[in-house]
Amino acid sequence: MLRPTMARKESEVTGSPTEYGTVPAPATVRFERLLPGPIDRVWAYLIEQDKRKQWLAGGEMELKVGGQASLLFKHSEFTEEPAPEKYAEMSQKGFLSRHLITEIDPPRRLAMTWPGEEGHESEIIFELFPEGDKVMLVVTHKRLRDTDEMTNVASGWHAHLAVLETVLEGGRADRFWSHIAVLETEYQRRFAER
Repeated sequence: MLRPTMARKESEVTGSPTEYGTVPAPATVRFERLLPGPIDRVWAYLIEQDKRKQWLAGGEMELKVGGQASLLFKHSEFTEEPAPEKYAEMSQKGFLSRHLITEIDPPRRLAMTWPGEEGHESEIIFELFPEGDKVMLVVTHKRLRDTDEMTNVASGWHAHLAVLETVLEGGRADRFWSHIAVLETEYQRRFAER
């Protein structure tokens, strides 16, 4: 496989170098992150619930095409930053989301459905590319309904991937929700300019 090109680095929004998601096709957002490896370690943070809940969501995954993935989003498991009022209950009690695995090629590719509002279903694809002692993680979220959903998805993945990077480097996320608020504004601006 060919190595993908890196997304543009910018720092005007978060105060530190951050790689913003791109729009490679209509209704699609894509992220690239160069993470500490090896590839099996990063793969484990995608498929093992005890590792995945440190940056995204816990829950069981049936690791086969057609398998179920029940993701329990409980943000209080990876950040102590208080959630905004509209997310407070979800952050503490959690939110269960059900997905279907559509592709799996360990430790290189995992794809699954992603439920949205009003029964709309999109698809998320995780791809891993070895880069020496690092791993390029490419996250592509496709079939998004509209610009509002693209903004929500982009800011969410951006913030979650920042947590993943911090965890893989041995740290703990000191902020998540305040990052989301800033990112939503920035992605609204970026997508409006398209």
